[in-house]
Amino acid sequence: MVANAIEKCVVVLSGGPDSATVAYWAKKQGYDLNAITFKYGQIANKETDSARKIAEKLGVPIKIIDLLTLKDVFGEVTSLCNPAIPMTSSFSQPIIVPFRNAIFLSVAVSYAASICANRIFYGAQGSDEPFYPDCRREFYKAFETAASLGTDMEMAIEAPFSGKSKSETLRIGAELGVPFELTWSCYFNRLKHCGKCESCINRKKAFKEAGIHDTTEYEK
Repeated sequence: MVANAIEKCVVVLSGGPDSATVAYWAKKQGYDLNAITFKYGQIANKETDSARKIAEKLGVPIKIIDLLTLKDVFGEVTSLCNPAIPMTSSFSQPIIVPFRNAIFLSVAVSYAASICANRIFYGAQGSDEPFYPDCRREFYKAFETAASLGTDMEMAIEAPFSGKSKSETLRIGAELGVPFELTWSCYFNRLKHCGKCESCINRKKAFKEAGIHDTTEYEK
């Protein structure tokens, strides 16, 4: 359904290709788009730089929220925040950031309520659903209920590409003109994508499956 041009939404923009596609999709739908991104102690703080660049490209405002003290919690268990924990090239428990999407969505709900927006979109997609509980429809619909009860507003929380694979999401992004070269997927904070971490490998695979030329610069 095409949105009314004056209907506001908040998009959780991580800086990766999935959330960038969501942002471009929301803009295409006619929403008055407001982006939000987070510093949560992640090693790859280039994510927030990418989110800012994507928002600038779209010509939409972005809030960069400082949650760096969460590293005191996440750093105990995840290699995304703690360089002492080995970074794996395939899915493993240490690359999970526990309940991260719930924390981000909580702040996004607060932001949405403050600007009288009642739609929140984030970049969860089907390829992540088997591994990450907070990417599943059951989760975000339950969270939607809590958000509505907690704000006394009819909040809608959606992952527009839930059920679609990462490669399908990239195809949609390509059709929407997403500047994938501005996005960042790597779990490290280097000049180029490392090409070896689980996220880089998934990015490579998705572009190949989508039949889209991958302009990403990889170290490996």
